Parts: sequence; C-alpha cells; structure tokens
Amino acid sequence: MDRKALARQTRYPVRVKWRTPGPHPPATAVAVVPATFNVINKWAQGINDTLALGILNEAPGAEIPVYAFPNVKAQLGAHPSYDRHLRLLHGAGVIVSPLPAELTWRMVADQLQVPV
Repeated sequence: MDRKALARQTRYPVRVKWRTPGPHPPATAVAVVPATFNVINKWAQGINDTLALGILNEAPGAEIPVYAFPNVKAQLGAHPSYDRHLRLLHGAGVIVSPLPAELTWRMVADQLQVPV
C-alpha cells in the first residue's frame, strides 16, 4: 500500500502503529481487508489477542458500518467453521462482501462508496 498516496487522498496520516489521541476524526466505517481465514474465525469467536482484533470486536458496538472482504483460498473456505463464522458476523451486522476471484481496492472503495 502506498501510505503517502493514501495520506494525500484522505488528508490524514496513515496509522501503522497504535496512536495517541491526535488529528483523526472519529471513524465512520471499518473495512477489514483482507479478511483472512484466521481473522474471520478469531473475530467471530471474540478473540481479542491483537490490537486489530480488539478494534474489530469493538466496532459493532460503535454503531458504525463494518465491512469484511474475505480473501480465503477454497480449501480453507470449505472448513466447516468458516461459513458458520461468516454467518455469525453477518448476523451481528457485519457487511460481508462476496468472495471475489481477485480482491481489488476498487471493489473495496465501491462497496464503501468512497472515491479513489
């Protein structure tokens, strides 16, 4: 990801480490890109062992849209827990994008309805 280009586009610095309160406005959406097999399963179970999962576990309670863009190979997608966890997240209000052949940032931007 070109962090400088993204910062120019959004007019905010791109966070790559935990931040102290700063110039960022409150989030209006959360996009999980890519939503891997591991992330989907841990998130659905409420596992909170990383900062990213902590943010995802809090997001539905923040009453902002949460989008998940799965990127899972077919063999893992066939695992019985995977589909059950996708349904659980969807039932919690997470907007789960259909699994595309190739995930692109254009698809993410279109789903979130933001200009690229």
